[in-house]
Amino acid sequence: MKKRVMVLAAVISGALAVSGCTTNPYTGEREAGSSGIGAGIGSLVGAGVGALSSSKKDRGKGALIGAAAGAALGGGVGYYMDVQEAKLRDKMQGTGVSVTRNGDNIVLNMPNNVTFDSNQANLKPAGANTLTGVAMVLKEYPKTAVNVLGYTDSTGGSDLNMRLSQQRADSVASALITQGVAANRIQTRGMGPANPIASNDTAEGKAQNRRVEITLTPIQ
Repeated sequence: MKKRVMVLAAVISGALAVSGCTTNPYTGEREAGSSGIGAGIGSLVGAGVGALSSSKKDRGKGALIGAAAGAALGGGVGYYMDVQEAKLRDKMQGTGVSVTRNGDNIVLNMPNNVTFDSNQANLKPAGANTLTGVAMVLKEYPKTAVNVLGYTDSTGGSDLNMRLSQQRADSVASALITQGVAANRIQTRGMGPANPIASNDTAEGKAQNRRVEITLTPIQ
């Protein structure tokens, strides 16, 4: 028992020594700061605890399990969202959907040319396929709330635009639910022409404003 305590102490000392900078195993990037430090310490301490709590034969396996659990716990919310963001960026490559990080939130901007025809709320095949990739990641990381906002350009009356934007948000939510994302994680809202990201004075600007945004927020 005394020997195991000494080993654990050595593991913790090693964790503190290397905690200044760690490598995120999912992105391959060197990380400094609380998220990377926490994950590094958690991983090393978890490995030590896993090894010490396992039988001699299974000690290597116990160390690996402990390292994975410790990294997730040590990294906290930031680490959880980092990994989710990296996987979403991978899934969204070549789809036309942008992935933006805003603090601990992740925002997916789905432009109209990917998701919907003009004045329509039925998803295009390309949009449905894209949401399959989004759903795969969301199911893997269930500790995030999913807020779906629908937008239109400024053409047409207010009532029409509010209704159309809500229908588009609902269509995206329905596609995610059909793919297995829990409905109680998802909220939808039609924003109409609010919060334009481009000028409504040009056809190109209007096309950019006709969009759906999915914001992923960590559930505390």
